[in-house]
Amino acid sequence: MLGNDTKSNPDPMEQIIVVTGPTAAGKTELSLRLAESIDAEIINGDAMQCYRGLDIGTAKPSSAERQVVPHHLFDLWAVTQTATVADYQRHGRARAKEIWSRGRRVVVVGGSPLYLRALCDVLEIPPQDLALRAELMARAESEGGGVLHRELAERDPEAAAAIDSRNVRRVVRALEVVRLTGSFTARLPTPQAWRPTLWLGIDLPRPELDDRITLRADSMWAGGLLEETETMMRQGLAEGETARKAVGYEQAMAVLAGDMSRDNGVAETVTATRRLARRQQRTLHRDDRICWLSAEDKLAAAISAVSEFSATVDKTQSPTAD
Repeated sequence: MLGNDTKSNPDPMEQIIVVTGPTAAGKTELSLRLAESIDAEIINGDAMQCYRGLDIGTAKPSSAERQVVPHHLFDLWAVTQTATVADYQRHGRARAKEIWSRGRRVVVVGGSPLYLRALCDVLEIPPQDLALRAELMARAESEGGGVLHRELAERDPEAAAAIDSRNVRRVVRALEVVRLTGSFTARLPTPQAWRPTLWLGIDLPRPELDDRITLRADSMWAGGLLEETETMMRQGLAEGETARKAVGYEQAMAVLAGDMSRDNGVAETVTATRRLARRQQRTLHRDDRICWLSAEDKLAAAISAVSEFSATVDKTQSPTAD
């Protein structure tokens, strides 16, 4: 397990407030206003927003928004770098401790469930074998992701049942872990908090979320996504194992290559984003710790939840291993 940071007398301020939900649900706006209200700093919990230069297509907070509240773990990696959950966990926990040392609270915002768990939960990161992963990815491209998902079902039925067969990267990673350790499921224990954590979720009715996704995609393409993609391709985006598959950039690269019209690129971005949002919703709704904010005034509901949570945190509770 990464790290073994324990304390016998934890500071009651060492708490984490998570703001999560599907893409385009309004997490950035709520987290910014919440952080202002409770004197907090924001840590990014979105995998693709960790990449430098992928700004428009990942809907990163603007420079003006980042000046209002300190933001962390945005622009962490170059687009040619293969991001790992273990790296994110190490950076995220170090940054959280720095924020607490300044007497401020931590708000983590994002829709990448595994990244959120890596930061907020006691989570052993499975070993990696990049050569094996490359071999499995090559098989997925030549044989199809369904073949690998069926192999996963034979080796670890529970893992296969929990992973969408269309999510090739997760299927490949699960098979990699199964090959290395014998089981993927056994390495995903029942969630146990690293520090006291309040999970707040934003979800919207499907028609409203779909409309927001369409508006976001239109805005991104009108706001320079194609030009940003061209710039990042000169920095190696097409060679990045993870970054090149970010929704929007994959479609923009196809347009730049002449494989797709601009109109089709926009439409494909909308479709891919909706699929991503559905996967996020399914995964997040399986976590019964998340308090879904159904009130119209979500900021007031979030502030109230934070106040109640802080008042009930056991000040004598020892944090678990880092």
